[in-house]
Amino acid sequence: MTVSDSQHADVRATAVTRLVLTEFRSYAGLRLQVDTVPVVLTGANGAGKTNLLEALSFLSPGRGLRQAKLSDVTRASGDEGEGKTWAVAATISSASGPLDVGTGLEALATPTPDDQEPGTLATPRRVVRVDGSPARSANALADVAVVSWLTPQMDRLFIDGASARRRFLDRLVYGFDTGHARRVAAYEKALRERSRLLRDRRGDDAWLGALEETIAGHGIAVAAARRDAVSRLSGSMESGFAGDDNAFPRARVAVSGAVEDWLAACPAVEAESRFRETLLNSRTLDATTGGAQTGPHKSDFLVTHVAKEMPASQCSTGEQKALLIAVVLADARLQAARLGRAPLLLLDEVAAHLDDIRREALYREIQSIGAQAWLTGTDPGLFHGMSGMAQFMTVEDGAVTQT
Repeated sequence: MTVSDSQHADVRATAVTRLVLTEFRSYAGLRLQVDTVPVVLTGANGAGKTNLLEALSFLSPGRGLRQAKLSDVTRASGDEGEGKTWAVAATISSASGPLDVGTGLEALATPTPDDQEPGTLATPRRVVRVDGSPARSANALADVAVVSWLTPQMDRLFIDGASARRRFLDRLVYGFDTGHARRVAAYEKALRERSRLLRDRRGDDAWLGALEETIAGHGIAVAAARRDAVSRLSGSMESGFAGDDNAFPRARVAVSGAVEDWLAACPAVEAESRFRETLLNSRTLDATTGGAQTGPHKSDFLVTHVAKEMPASQCSTGEQKALLIAVVLADARLQAARLGRAPLLLLDEVAAHLDDIRREALYREIQSIGAQAWLTGTDPGLFHGMSGMAQFMTVEDGAVTQT
């Protein structure tokens, strides 16, 4: 099923109505007021369109759509003094009402020995505030906004390594399980600590055992959340798109890995016990190779073109792009229909790589879902299909003007 008109009336999009940037990429400062409808940003290459989308992506957990080092996000200028930071502030219209969210880089001053210059700065860290209150970590943003994105760099998602596909899947999971980001972070932290102890030959069996219990507990929860999200997503992809014109291919999705196989074959408590035992038995090998041989950090997100019964990795470049868009749209539609909350969609240079039929189908689906999508492109003519449903803006030399 698609989101009907009656369902659409009940959908409240995760939408940004105010965006303020400070020392972020190409923007020394920017203040932008927008409506809750989609936003089309056009301008020449290098004008700063993707930088705006990246800023919006920092309203969610993680390192943004470029996966950049936090220090690299700071605007380059002639003044490169220590302590230079960046900030993103926004007002988000959500199901619970408007929320003011801020995040950025904070350089912390630390005491310095006598032989160092005073005011030496510690490694900068990212800070988050929600309605003026500090959050413990960026993972708290999963409770505030659900953000999905597509960028040209993701065109290789199905042919590159599995780690990018896991990150992509985890971002989809955030929409249905706001605790998933915290569990992934806790799992990865415990996994790193175990690897360090094994590598340095430190820690007794009790210490390692406690870490492995934490890894197994969080790991099973992470794998279970991924399996649940993939199951829901499969149903959404079977339901079709707005107009049901088959512009985007049907896809079959799955998550593959040893832990997921255990969960399919036995209760979670038994799978967790099996995971702990596997970690115990692999300590010697893990000490040599680093990491852990088994766990959800080894799993993969698989997508198959249904009509061709062909893995996405073997499809043409155009088919891979269409499959990726289909997955993102199906997830957005599912959230809108089940939760009454459409995610914020960041679509960087997507329209330019679609034929006319798929481009118009994309615009219809955005309208049907009721999402606030931010779309970028160099050619305003590509977005005629958004007339009457979006606000159009031009980006040039660090300035954004409404057109």
